[in-house]
Amino acid sequence: MIEFRKLKSVLAISVVAFGALSTAALARDLRIATEGTYAPWSFVDEQGTLTGWDVDIANALCEEMKVKCEVVAQEWDGIIPGLNAKKYDMIVASMTVTEKRKQQVAFSKKYKNTTSQFVAEKGTYPDTSPEALKGKRIGVQRGSSQDGFLTDTYKDSEIVRYDKTTDPEMDLMAGRVDLMIANRVTSLVNFLTRPEAANYELVGEEYSGGVLGEGNAIALRKDDTELLGQVNSALDAIMANGTYDKITSKYFKFKLM
Repeated sequence: MIEFRKLKSVLAISVVAFGALSTAALARDLRIATEGTYAPWSFVDEQGTLTGWDVDIANALCEEMKVKCEVVAQEWDGIIPGLNAKKYDMIVASMTVTEKRKQQVAFSKKYKNTTSQFVAEKGTYPDTSPEALKGKRIGVQRGSSQDGFLTDTYKDSEIVRYDKTTDPEMDLMAGRVDLMIANRVTSLVNFLTRPEAANYELVGEEYSGGVLGEGNAIALRKDDTELLGQVNSALDAIMANGTYDKITSKYFKFKLM
């Protein structure tokens, strides 16, 4: 009986030790990529600090998971290749979930709804159908879900692609493109609030689904299933404890989910 008790004690100690090792393995430092020029989601402020809604969400998730994190800016066109090359561990950048991207990365639970809409000079394009925009120059961020939408749907328009979200805005105001398309909320609370954009507005209908996806989620490598589980649990937690709504209210006067 004594020997049996000793064996049970040894086994118990082993289980505790294994659990501690597992916890330590889960608590590795994380490197997180975001876009960095996509206000109000992620941008560099006047002090040179990377900030924004996605950055705050990333930090809240790390706090919930009790891990140290570094959030870095990465150009959009290379953000998925960088993840799969292990330059960072996940992408928190309002990435739209699409079937094409599901083939490349694993996605967390949805953490934001999204629609896309065209922006143009006031009163110019009430109709934004492919027929109405035939021959028109449309600006879009390269590699975005909106880029794929234009490529598939607006075959008779001239699609002008840019590396940064702010570039089509500047070319729209300069008259080098006729319209641009982007995340509706981004245009509404960022570009269209600027004094220099007073003569521009959202035009046409809101688009979602298909190549535009059904919402935004956090991207991880397909084989990082343990981290994916942690991220999903942390998302549930910050939505339940009010942290998600607190961060959202810092940037918007409306809910995102």
